Amino acid sequence: MRLVQTFKNIWSIDELRDRLLVTLLLVFIYRIGCYVVLPGVSPAAIEALSSFTQKTGMMQLLDMFSGGAFSQASIFALGIMPYITASIVIQLLGMVLPAFQKMQREGESGRQKMIQYTRYLTVLILVIQAPAYLANMQYQVLQAGTHGVATFTFWNYLSLTIILAAGSMFIMWLGERITDRGIGNGISFIILIGIIARLPGAFLYEISGRVPGTSTAAGQGGLVMFLIEIILLFAVTIGAVLLVQGTRKVPVQYAKRIVGNRQYGGARQFIPLKVNAAGVMPIIFAQAIMFIPVTLAGFGAKAGSGFFHALTDINGFWYNFIFFIMIVAFTYFYTAITVRPKQMAEDLKRNNGFIPGVKPGKKTEDYLNEIMDRITLPGSIFLAIVAILPAFARFFGISQNFAQFFGGTSLLITVGVVLDTLRQIESHLMMHHYDGLMKDGKIQGRTTGSAY
Repeated sequence: MRLVQTFKNIWSIDELRDRLLVTLLLVFIYRIGCYVVLPGVSPAAIEALSSFTQKTGMMQLLDMFSGGAFSQASIFALGIMPYITASIVIQLLGMVLPAFQKMQREGESGRQKMIQYTRYLTVLILVIQAPAYLANMQYQVLQAGTHGVATFTFWNYLSLTIILAAGSMFIMWLGERITDRGIGNGISFIILIGIIARLPGAFLYEISGRVPGTSTAAGQGGLVMFLIEIILLFAVTIGAVLLVQGTRKVPVQYAKRIVGNRQYGGARQFIPLKVNAAGVMPIIFAQAIMFIPVTLAGFGAKAGSGFFHALTDINGFWYNFIFFIMIVAFTYFYTAITVRPKQMAEDLKRNNGFIPGVKPGKKTEDYLNEIMDRITLPGSIFLAIVAILPAFARFFGISQNFAQFFGGTSLLITVGVVLDTLRQIESHLMMHHYDGLMKDGKIQGRTTGSAY
């Protein structure tokens, strides 16, 4: 069989085999850490925090990205999200501050400086988020009416903040080691593992609510409804793959040059313009802003009252309407600052390249801008639809845990990281003169190389 032969080829390449084993080992360490509970935290506190997480949609998202560590009061409870937040802030600073723009142009040395600044900012974010996480846990214990549970003292806050910060920094270190010595982008792979870790439990929970003979199967649609859900999930996944890989190829012709007895140029190539050049960044930006109402609604107001509380319901109309509009807007914003037609036009002119039928220089820039405007609109709308699909799934009776896999950041990150990882494995196979993972064509993956 071709699949068996492919696995044999992968195992026969020493470097690829070692990288896969290192990746599996580091992932195993990460998953063990997700179940190591913070010292001094009682089972009653964990139960109260877990109950709160299951009731609040936003908290379920955080719990998913941490692989369940958030609701279990683990040393890895804050996960990799503080590092991602810091990375986003540094990227935005690189677009508006001249000092950071200069570092971006300095090549590898500038990149290392920005990575170091990202780490410093991650520690600062952790110093703020860790006490907030502990205070929320203490508040949930009091709300649950649990007696006999000691409150945190100042020294408890200090020690547990250090532990939570160290746990997140250790996850960041694991991600960097996966990137250097494993396979794929380490940070993205850590996020992927956290998402996939929640899939079996959500899958079994959905079965228990659909298949006859299990806990609440009566009147819930039965096995037929469950099979329809699986088919729809498969179709949505295919749509996400098309969104991630969709490109518009712009033909480029290079002028012929004769150097000695050799001819250079003259070949017809393409500029691949991504339909979704922004990746999942618009969703992450929008979700970060939508967390603000959750914070404001948590200060003593009664549940369900006020506009801010309406925005905390991730299945509600207003949340998804505003979420949809913000994703479309952020897609245009992020595409405009990452895809630079002016730079492309200058590079083509410098290398004696041109688009057939279009004059070099300003005309080429305008042509590329026009194409990006045309493909970004459907790409942004499709991205926004994928982002709000979990709400539609929940509307049709799919459980909250399982509905999260029908779209949103989790699905796009999963598709993107899997494609990237498979593309790297395929490149190793091709380099050693083996067949690729696909019988026809090659896995394209993404151009960004990361999930955020």
